[in-house]
Amino acid sequence: MKKKKVLFISSTGGHLSEMMQLSPMFSKYDYHIITEKTKSNLTLTKKYANHVNFLVYGTKDHILTYPFKLIWNCFKSLYFYIKIRPMFIITTGAHTAGPMCCIGKIFGSKIIYIETFANMNTKTVTGRLIYHFADLFIVQWESMLKLYPKAVYGGWIY
Repeated sequence: MKKKKVLFISSTGGHLSEMMQLSPMFSKYDYHIITEKTKSNLTLTKKYANHVNFLVYGTKDHILTYPFKLIWNCFKSLYFYIKIRPMFIITTGAHTAGPMCCIGKIFGSKIIYIETFANMNTKTVTGRLIYHFADLFIVQWESMLKLYPKAVYGGWIY
């Protein structure tokens, strides 16, 4: 039986740490990981050879270069999407995942968004966007159900 193609995508740091908590699921799928390219993330290529790709690292803190990096990452996301053709996109956010989720939705992938553990009482920017079209929106705190009434409380992934 052919395994379902699943793309796991997140920005670096805490979002990636949360997403990697899902790694026991990887072997059940034809999986692929996309995150930002940083020195610490290059080790992923050793552990998950041929299953990892990188986007350009860029946060909103770099106000002058961020718009250009975001545009470049949108094109790279489209390239990776066409290359991988995932049935499902699972993400823990943040900005790196937004374009891929939009592309995936346009082309018919199911979007599963897991709102970050770091927020107990406030929405993230990416969560606000993706909430409106995610096929499954999961929160890790029950208090977040007040902000995202159509979400599912999934508990902590740590």
